[in-house]
Amino acid sequence: ETRIVVSNNPARLREAAPEADVILAHFKDAKLLTDVFPYATRVRWVHSISAGVDRVLSPEIVKSPVPLTNGRGVFRRPLGEWVISAMLHFAYEHRRLLRDQQAQRWESFDHDELHGHTLGIVGYGEIGRAAAERARPFGMRIVAVRRKPALSADPLLDATYSPAQLNEMLAESDYVAAAAPLTRETHGLIGVSQFSAMKSSAVIINVGRGPVIQEAALVHALESGRIRGAALDVFETEPLPPGHPFYRLENVLLSPHCADHTPGWLERAFEFFIDNFGRFIKGEPLRNVVDKHAGY
Repeated sequence: ETRIVVSNNPARLREAAPEADVILAHFKDAKLLTDVFPYATRVRWVHSISAGVDRVLSPEIVKSPVPLTNGRGVFRRPLGEWVISAMLHFAYEHRRLLRDQQAQRWESFDHDELHGHTLGIVGYGEIGRAAAERARPFGMRIVAVRRKPALSADPLLDATYSPAQLNEMLAESDYVAAAAPLTRETHGLIGVSQFSAMKSSAVIINVGRGPVIQEAALVHALESGRIRGAALDVFETEPLPPGHPFYRLENVLLSPHCADHTPGWLERAFEFFIDNFGRFIKGEPLRNVVDKHAGY
């Protein structure tokens, strides 16, 4: 018989924790997991619904031999599509079209296309590869930064770069998709130096973790015209505070961290957990085991 306790009450969870064999953590309740974990003395597996685990990697969880799994790949499809939609938004100047429509103004203009342009991907995991899969049919050139480029040939990629070559990749990219997890190495990875390396016509798209991009540097790059624009689904602080420059900048496409909220998105996340739970019960290897020291 399986006993299930569902709660967001810290006291109730602390009371139930000593009897728990499995902990399922919702991404909105990351602090609950870190608070309750020390009381879970018999726990044998922890699963995080979200792909990003930076908020749940407390020192106790990192040191523990208990495996941590995550939702890596569950949301890859809609996030890959959102990268495409963001590129189309800027290439075909959708904001200008809507502005002219609202003003009842008929004014034709020349615009860009995706074909022949370069998409650079920072963080070539499940989401990055989903973006590459969807960009390929548009005739785009696709390049990516990978930790071990020499050992990771991928037919979708025209070129790979090491992390030390990040600026070199950025310099040739018309669109940059940031899809990296948040780790010590990626925190603030894209800042003043990186925006200086980018084309003035470039657009950056963040569907990974907000703090991978230094927001102050991005705001300056957008306000000064150093780059063309940004499409953002994640931010350093969420919800984005009132009065933040991103709200007023016309060269920003802003999504309140819901780019993957397509019909059934939460059900898909729980279905993955249920599949993994079946593996746990049978003693089979779990899917998506996190390297807690690497942070993903």
